[in-house]
This record gives sequence, structure tokens and C-alpha cells, in this order.
Amino acid sequence: MMTRFLKFSVMPLLAVMMFVAITPVRGESVQIRSMSLKGSVNPGSAAYFLRVLDEVNRENGTLLLVELDTPGGLVASLRQMVQGVMASRVPVVVYVAPSGAQAASAGALLLLSSHVAVMAPGTETGAAHPVDISGGGEKESVMGKKIENDLAAFARSLAQKRGRSPEWAERAVRESIASTASEALAAGVIDTVAANRKELLAFLDGRRVQTTADEVTIHTENVPVKEAAPTFGEEVMMTIANPNIAYFLLLLGLVGLWFELSTPGAIIPGVAGAIALVLGAWAMQLLSVNVTGLLLILLAILFFGLEIFVVSSGALAIAGLVALFIGSVMVFNQPEIGLVINWWVFLPLFLSFSATVLLLVFVVLRSTRKKVLSGMEGLVGETGTVERAIGEGKDGKVFVHGELWDASASGPVSAGARVEVTRVEGMKLNVKQINREG
Repeated sequence: MMTRFLKFSVMPLLAVMMFVAITPVRGESVQIRSMSLKGSVNPGSAAYFLRVLDEVNRENGTLLLVELDTPGGLVASLRQMVQGVMASRVPVVVYVAPSGAQAASAGALLLLSSHVAVMAPGTETGAAHPVDISGGGEKESVMGKKIENDLAAFARSLAQKRGRSPEWAERAVRESIASTASEALAAGVIDTVAANRKELLAFLDGRRVQTTADEVTIHTENVPVKEAAPTFGEEVMMTIANPNIAYFLLLLGLVGLWFELSTPGAIIPGVAGAIALVLGAWAMQLLSVNVTGLLLILLAILFFGLEIFVVSSGALAIAGLVALFIGSVMVFNQPEIGLVINWWVFLPLFLSFSATVLLLVFVVLRSTRKKVLSGMEGLVGETGTVERAIGEGKDGKVFVHGELWDASASGPVSAGARVEVTRVEGMKLNVKQINREG
């Protein structure tokens, strides 16, 4: 009886379980991960890219599809991204899209490093010459030449690794050449031109690429595409790395701290200014800034600080505004990689900041020039009545400001005369007669 039970009930169940165990299951790992990189290459976009790439590798995904549109960015962030691509077991496809997009400067090198490089019609890539930010002559700078040679070798090695044109890669760095999608395809820089994602996935299906996990065959037919969005922290980093946002935070921090130091006790402007200034400084650290421009901004901060403690009648504040204007124009002046302040953002911010500073200076100056209304000094200029006559070398008594004071004068003053306080000597007033009538 037991034998028949095992034969007809347990054994079929075991067979089903074995079939399920050996049958490949298409789960979450069998998918295409897609992400969009737009704007400058910076620590925020690098963190976003590397996190998604790490997730795809841990989940053994089909591939990572990166839709790219960038004017370039920081070489340090680019190198981190390229190292991630080179170490990836999963194919990385870089797709310059949509039409009108670009993969310039750092973006061109990221495109070269990908396992499959694709561009949409109407896009361009190249112009990867490094930008000298020291403020000196770029071509004459020894350091600039070293950076150029290093980046040219880096570009050649990437192209050779992926079987692409090393000559084009080197010219893109040394001569800043740029190519359209069709020109890049003819030059052997990219693998194909695809008008949309559907065409791209059809081209990728069945294609074999070499990764660190040996040769991999890409399968895209009926494979779902999952979008990978940046986290809140990555969004913040990428947003703050915008030069316009960084400049706004810097000015906001200066206004808050200057207002707090000028009028102690406000608290909220000081706290908000300190937070904004720290975030602005962090953004400056993330971005590639011109050293001369940054020094001018620091000099402006020094002038604004001295204005609070040194009586300069606004001269230091005006000098600070001049230094701030020149430094602001210079600090982000790299349109080649998208690091430039928009004038429609810069001018309203700077003019608003200047108006605020000048208004505070005016208020402070006016308060220092007002007649003192309290304390002993506030008695100077007040008028009163002589209660006890003031004689030659003899003090009298005067009634001033509701109080009776000892008083002296340059000559005799009779009781009942009107007098004006000329100065205060300790607890005694010096007066002069203004009306000799009783």
C-alpha cells in the first residue's frame, strides 16, 4: 500500500519539483536597465552611474543602456565612470540621444569606453581637449601640456581596447575635432546609428561583446526595460553641481551672514546664510573653478567682513562688490564643458545682492551720523533753565532734561536764564546762555 502511494503521489511531485529547479526562470535579473545622463559630468552624475552599474552587475542583468547628452565635465568623475565600465561583467551601451544631443569632451571618452557605442541622427561627439583652469596661457602652460598628453593617451587606450579608431580619439583630445553621427560611424568611432530605442534594441539582439566575464551574447528580444532613477541624494548632488545654483547659494550665504553680523540677534538670517554658504562651498569643491576668480570672491568676502568692523564709509563694501563681480565672471568660465553662469541668472542675483549690501551700508552710516539720544552725550545740544546763578569761577545749578545738574559757564549767568549744553564733563555740564531775559 505504501509503495503504491509513493509511486502515484510522491514521485510525480518530486518530478515536478526537479523540472522547476532545472528550468531557467526569467526573473528580475533578466532585464535591461536604462538610465539617462544629462548635463555636466560631475561627482553627482558619477555616483548615479556607478550605483546603477553596480546594481546591474550584482543582479546579472542583460545590459545597462545609458542615454547620454552632456557637454563634458570633470576628468576625475569621468575616470571613475570609465573604470566602472571597464570592470563591468555586464555590457554597457552608451546611446547619444535624442536628436540634438551631444557627447562632448568627457562624454566622448565615456562613449569610447562603452562596449557598444551608438548615436542618434542629428547628434555629435568629440571636442575633448582639456580646459586649463589656472588662469594662465593654456598652450604655454607645462601643466596644461601634461594634462593634454595624459588625456590623449587615455583616449587612445580606450579606443584600442574597444576596437575603435585611436587616431580619431587622439585628435578629439589634441585638436578638439567633433563628428556627427554619420561621420563618427564612418571613422570607426561608434558601432551604429539608431533613430530610436526600438532600432537600437533590434541592432543589439544577438550581438557578442567582450566583458570581464568573457564573451557575452546580448539578448534583447522580449526583454523588459527598467528605468533607473537617481536617488534624492544624487539629485541634490547633480543639482548643486549646477554653476548657477552654486552661485546663488554663495550669494545667499554672504547676504545672510553679513546681515547677521551687521545686526546681531536676528539669528534666522545667520543660520540660513551659514547653511547656504556651506552648500555653496561644497558645490565649488564639486565643480572645476577658475583659481583667480575664486581668489577674487574670497577677497570680496574679506572686504565685506572688514566693512562691518572698520569705518570706511562704504568704501570697503564697494571694493568688495567690484571684486565679487570680476570673480563671478571668471570663476565659472568654461562654456566648452557647460560650466558657465547664465547671465540672466547672474545679473539679477548680483544686482539684488549689491542693492542689499548698499542698503545695509546706508542704514549703518545714517545711524552713526545721528545725534546721540541716550547717555551723557545725549545731553549735548539740550536746552534748560538756570535754577541757581552761575558766577565767575562759581558753579551753579541748571534744570535740563527733567533733572537738576551742576553747571559752569564761560561767564556769569543769572537765575532764570535759558542755556544750552555745550559739553559734558563727568557729572557737570558746561553751558552757554541763549536768552538773557528772565
